[in-house]
Amino acid sequence: MNLKQTIEEIVEKHLPDSSHFVVDVQIVEKGNKKSLHILIDADNGLNIDACAVVSRAVGEEIEAKELMDTAYVMEVSSPGVDFPLSSRRQYQKNIGRNLKVTFEAGQETEGKLTEVDQRAIQLMVKKKEKGKKVVEEPLSIPFDQIKKSIVLVSFK
Repeated sequence: MNLKQTIEEIVEKHLPDSSHFVVDVQIVEKGNKKSLHILIDADNGLNIDACAVVSRAVGEEIEAKELMDTAYVMEVSSPGVDFPLSSRRQYQKNIGRNLKVTFEAGQETEGKLTEVDQRAIQLMVKKKEKGKKVVEEPLSIPFDQIKKSIVLVSFK
């Protein structure tokens, strides 16, 4: 098992409860400096206290097991709105929000996320035909056709 997988397992073990989940673990090396970026999320929103609890517990276990051979900086945070969605659980959490989806083939679409199942997501997308009103229609997109999905933030 590699270091990233080991740290992911340690993070999983120290999450506050089952509503919290790991989004990503990144180990970044720049010269002789190492950074450990841990992204976590929660079904009902993530707070700073949960990040602090995870940070302390994971840091202590990494030190106890001597997993990092040099000094490092660790950051535990939520993915943020500009971080692409990466799991069904994140999609589920964002039902009702607008997404920008980039397909593996390169095209893009935007729409409101209305459903998530095991194989696909469903967006309500606006279609405009010449001489007609804009209509919304459902568009099902299989996960294997999605290259990247980002939540669109509205400031209205």
